[in-house]
Amino acid sequence: MEHYHKIQIFSCANSKYLAEKIAAALKINLGVSSVTHFSDGEFQPAFEESVRGSTVFIVQSTFPPVDNLFELLLMIDAARRASAYKVIAVMPYFGWARQDRKDRPRVSIGAKLVANLLHAAGCDRVMTTDLHADQIQGFFDFPVDHVYASSVFLPYIHSLQLENLSVAAPDMGGAKRANAYARLLECPMIICHKSREKANVVGSMTAIGEVEGRNVIILDDMIDTAGTIAKASDMMMQKGALSVRAMATHPVLSGPAYDHIARSALQEVIVTDTIPLRNTPEQDVSKIKVLSVAELFADLINKVYNYQSISSNFIF
Repeated sequence: MEHYHKIQIFSCANSKYLAEKIAAALKINLGVSSVTHFSDGEFQPAFEESVRGSTVFIVQSTFPPVDNLFELLLMIDAARRASAYKVIAVMPYFGWARQDRKDRPRVSIGAKLVANLLHAAGCDRVMTTDLHADQIQGFFDFPVDHVYASSVFLPYIHSLQLENLSVAAPDMGGAKRANAYARLLECPMIICHKSREKANVVGSMTAIGEVEGRNVIILDDMIDTAGTIAKASDMMMQKGALSVRAMATHPVLSGPAYDHIARSALQEVIVTDTIPLRNTPEQDVSKIKVLSVAELFADLINKVYNYQSISSNFIF
């Protein structure tokens, strides 16, 4: 299809590593942008080339700090004011997604607020993967392309050629995801039941399903402090599992996460590059394998730009 509106891809500062891979997969150059920093902490992003009349894709995962979200909002606003035809936010990791409901009195619904901010900034569309809760798509008043990292994970699982494979949900909320993988892999499912002492602190845990003699893969959308998967892996090995791996799309890996993983019974932790790893000398990343979602998003961008169906990108 001939296009009057050309495609341009830009990146915010902390997602450039992924944007470069996406642009390379699309065989186009990553657009040039800059950020001016003021001494008081204020910053101002700018496009260093014209975007007038273009379909502009801006790549940015909104992991902490909050500057990443605000830089994306400023970039969207700048593109809109520079007369871009369409402005599409490519958010491999959608931050604040855990605040998707009022689970106790007097709290915010952060995911809805972020959706409102993106709309107010002038965003026309959002692309993301493995939202913490599928219903967050309903918070937006414009199209959301929500794809799953299963298209990246499933080939890797098959390459392991594990016998007696079982997939596990780390909690009751992850049962739907684990069930989808169990159906696609034609293997049994295990559900971990846990109680939390407080946020990010797991109390007791038990497993529902057959664990003994199984090679277990724990599935989740994100790994934050890794307390849950570390406790689950230790518990399953005590119950006679042959091996335990964890697989999660978003490696938030905050606080003591790297230590939890290193000291746990986990044989391997498979994540994607929606969030960059904190590769500092003191972090033990020997158990962590990173798979890229660049091809997934490049294919999605290409199809959306050319008005093609994206239903094949939805494995679940």
